[in-house]
Amino acid sequence: MVAGVEGGVTLHQPTGERMSIYDASMRYQAAGIPLIIFAGQEYGTGSSRDWAAKGTRLLGVRAVVATSFERIHRSNLVGMGVLPCQFEPGTDAHSLGIDGSEAFDLTGLDVVAPRETLILKIHRASGKVDDVPVTLRIDTPIEVEYYLHGGILPYVLRQRLASPVAAV
Repeated sequence: MVAGVEGGVTLHQPTGERMSIYDASMRYQAAGIPLIIFAGQEYGTGSSRDWAAKGTRLLGVRAVVATSFERIHRSNLVGMGVLPCQFEPGTDAHSLGIDGSEAFDLTGLDVVAPRETLILKIHRASGKVDDVPVTLRIDTPIEVEYYLHGGILPYVLRQRLASPVAAV
């Protein structure tokens, strides 16, 4: 988002060009760059319907790192194959000095397990890399399965395709 500007406007990185969030998203997707949202407390409050998470996924967002999550929206993110991660207490995007010029990696996803600790690698424009622990907010074993399949719909489809067809 751009300070002092109303609506869904952002700066495309690294060009700095001002454009709609949708247009920036399309550029990042065309370049094969997955997106991360950084958020504050109770991310998703007021947006617990599944379309909020669907829109997030369609914009190319692959992870949300927040101070905390609204319960249903967190679950819907997992159901859409979007990784919800939570900052440790006392840490947030502001305290880390995140300004939008950084690049990020999430490491530790070799084996996905409920509530495991991942490392958010912040690659700063200066060349410095900060490692920040975050908690994976995939909370149950079935949510792990949903995430590994890319969301609940691909999971259910694969389950149906793998089961023998019942005789009529």
